[in-house]
Amino acid sequence: MRGRGGAGGGWPQRRGVSRDAVAGLSVALLIIPQSMAYAELAGLPSVHGLYASAVPLMAAGLLASCPYLQTGPVALTALLTHGAVATVVPAGSPEYVGAAALLALLVGLARIVVGLVQAGKVTYLMSQPVLRGFTSGAAILILLSQFPSTLGITGGSEEGLVRNTIRVLSSPGSWSPAAAILAALTAAVTLLARRIHRLFPGALVAVAGGVLFSVLVGYGGPVVGEIPGSLPPFSLALPWSLLPQLVVPAAVIALVGFAESTAISRSFATRDRVAWNPDREFVAQGAANLASGVFGGFPVDGSFSRSSLNHLSGAWSRWSGVVTGLAVLVFLPFAGLLSALPKAVLAGIVIAAVAGLVQPRLIVGVWKLSRIQALVVWFTLGMCLLLTPRIEQALLLGILLSLAIHVWRERRAGFDSRREGSVLHLEVTGILWFASAPRLEEAIVEELNRNEGVTEVVLRLDGLGRIDLTGALALKRIVDAVGGSGVPATLAGVPPQARELIDNVFGSLPGGSE
Repeated sequence: MRGRGGAGGGWPQRRGVSRDAVAGLSVALLIIPQSMAYAELAGLPSVHGLYASAVPLMAAGLLASCPYLQTGPVALTALLTHGAVATVVPAGSPEYVGAAALLALLVGLARIVVGLVQAGKVTYLMSQPVLRGFTSGAAILILLSQFPSTLGITGGSEEGLVRNTIRVLSSPGSWSPAAAILAALTAAVTLLARRIHRLFPGALVAVAGGVLFSVLVGYGGPVVGEIPGSLPPFSLALPWSLLPQLVVPAAVIALVGFAESTAISRSFATRDRVAWNPDREFVAQGAANLASGVFGGFPVDGSFSRSSLNHLSGAWSRWSGVVTGLAVLVFLPFAGLLSALPKAVLAGIVIAAVAGLVQPRLIVGVWKLSRIQALVVWFTLGMCLLLTPRIEQALLLGILLSLAIHVWRERRAGFDSRREGSVLHLEVTGILWFASAPRLEEAIVEELNRNEGVTEVVLRLDGLGRIDLTGALALKRIVDAVGGSGVPATLAGVPPQARELIDNVFGSLPGGSE
């Protein structure tokens, strides 16, 4: 395994400094246009995407565990931000910016708490069907949200994202061919850049081309507009009265967003055999969100595309993220150069980034793998579309459905019975817990009543996967009931993981055990 000077907490080794600098600058060329696009997706002026890409990256880089993880604005978190804030304050209002910053602050606090109590593996509890359905649904909504900018239509609509998209598509007379061409070219350049060279900054080239086109031909469609040429403003003057309404969305973003960071870090750790710590990563991502909140940004997360670019560019340590943040900080005073950038270009960048997240073959094909889990995927996806913009509620409903299915499928612990002379053997299988114990107890009593002339009962437990306290107490009642009728009962094959619990409940195993 290669040594990582920066990953362990110290300064990078001398030979890694230049590699971190090159990687960090390469990512900066991508994050500048991406962050502006994701700010627009979050319902914020594009400059706030740059604010969320400067100091937050430096904070994450100082504390990160994974040497390659690049933090900053991402599409899914931007959409969740819009859904959380737009239902609390009107989009475009001065309070909207403050509410987004407060949301980032709450996300940061939640992640730091999770990391400090060493509960970082909590993200593993979200099932893949739920995450896939939620990600696909969110990606569809993100694509729908880009239609107005793609077609050069100004202003928004309060009638809902899906209805607004239908309205836009049913009014071809208001479309701008120039905007549609710009968006299509941007998406094409961004996607083809990956085939040209791994370090080719396709998004930046598209942005530069869009600015030149806008200036030279006098583009009349929606543009980014004036961008303050200043450093990120530090402020704690946030709309604290909105805190109760943002707590639940913040908790959802803190966990869901980190799931992507976890997947990225685990992937690199497995591929390059580089150690990482989820609890420390929670703290690092929490610090990044705290910085984003007090410096005019919005919630941030780990980015798969930028982390991959960071890795491919030869990053040596987590300090490459610090370099990226510094580069964006240096660029901020010159951000006004992008004021003529058509919003259609930003829409093209978003489309290129999330188009691959909609996987119709996977969504349909999951039916062949598991029909019950396919329902979870489709239910979560459908709820995303129906509940927009509050898609965090769709995720919660998906999780509840997944847990309900789990409980339903494991509500019974079965048993096989066989009789050897006057000895009745009951081989219990499944999981014996509070939801299955009552049914099992009733079924065993009925089985005993059907077998006359039994002189001994043997309950074999080696087929059980897990036993909780309620299940152990049920076994105790069965043994006592059988013994009370004059028939000795024996436990056999007690699983090692359940022996201590059984010993505590029974005092000593009746009749011994095998």
